[in-house]
Amino acid sequence: MKRAKTVDNFIKNAPQWREELQRLRTILQSTELEEEIKWGAPCYTLNGKNVVGLGGFKSYFGLWFHQGALLKDEENILINAQEGKTKALRQWRMHKAADIKSALIKKYVKEAIAHVRDGKEITASRNKPLVVPTPLKEALQDNKKAGTSFKTLTPGLQREYADYIADAKRDDTKARRLEKILPMILAGQGLNDKYR
Repeated sequence: MKRAKTVDNFIKNAPQWREELQRLRTILQSTELEEEIKWGAPCYTLNGKNVVGLGGFKSYFGLWFHQGALLKDEENILINAQEGKTKALRQWRMHKAADIKSALIKKYVKEAIAHVRDGKEITASRNKPLVVPTPLKEALQDNKKAGTSFKTLTPGLQREYADYIADAKRDDTKARRLEKILPMILAGQGLNDKYR
């Protein structure tokens, strides 16, 4: 799905779950949150702080709470989609319209809003050392221009590339990923620039 400029456009162009996304939107609009588009998807904010987003995927639709790890989650419905990577973000996946429980959603959103008002948040670790995996290190040594370009990238962008290669399990996947990213590094781009 291409990046939407408005929430109406996002829902209209969703390949599936249109009615369900509209129902979630209506629930979120009934709160004090402000509706915006961030990263091409609906995001609901309070005083400029991201609180909750909504989206649809092939097998589910749902909400993601930007500081969901702070929520009590008494119903045990929130999941960490990237265990070991994601510290704060939590998803609430729904698979059918009957999964949309308006009162429960509002309860979770109310708690999330309270955390924003209280200034509670989990922040990303900024001092994590950069570990360049061997395949990337070798590719940057073989391609001197790419090596020079890599050094000019911010530490965060360098880490994105290093993690992207390190996360691949198989050697052929690492090779395909290297082939993809070397032109991006040469162009001075970040791995996830298109999502920013």
